Amino acid sequence: MPKKKVAKKSAAKKTAKKKVVKKAAAKKTAKKKVVKKAAAKKTAKKKTAKKKVVKKAAAKKTAKKKVVKKAAAKKTAKKKTVKKKRTPSAAFMKPMQVSDALAKVVGSKPLPRTEVTKKLWVYIKKNKLQDAKNKRMINADANLKAVFGGKKKVSMFEMTKLVSNHLS
Repeated sequence: MPKKKVAKKSAAKKTAKKKVVKKAAAKKTAKKKVVKKAAAKKTAKKKTAKKKVVKKAAAKKTAKKKVVKKAAAKKTAKKKTVKKKRTPSAAFMKPMQVSDALAKVVGSKPLPRTEVTKKLWVYIKKNKLQDAKNKRMINADANLKAVFGGKKKVSMFEMTKLVSNHLS
């Protein structure tokens, strides 16, 4: 008899385990259903929220466009006001004495720096001393070589530096 009781007990334990496993499986499926429903609700909320945000953004854009148009109208009104003519610095307009070497190119009268530079460029263009390939370079002739300190080629930026040595 003890064997039969043991067999019955083990069979009862197995069926009990199966019931527990089935209940656990049923709970999992129930949880999955609840999760799916919650996810569906969230996506529905997100979609409606996105639509509202898009509508608000579109409304803001149109409001910004109106503001921009008003600002443009104000700018045109400001442009009509008369601007003061820009006056150069007094240091640039002060006539300076020209050295003998530079006098051969621009003349012997005292001139402001701006006029010296203008006359130098007139001389360079007239005698075609600007390099054909690299327009920033100036090929010096005999008169300009004395101004440039004996250099054959000088960049236009270096030229102004070298010319300032000949002004006093």
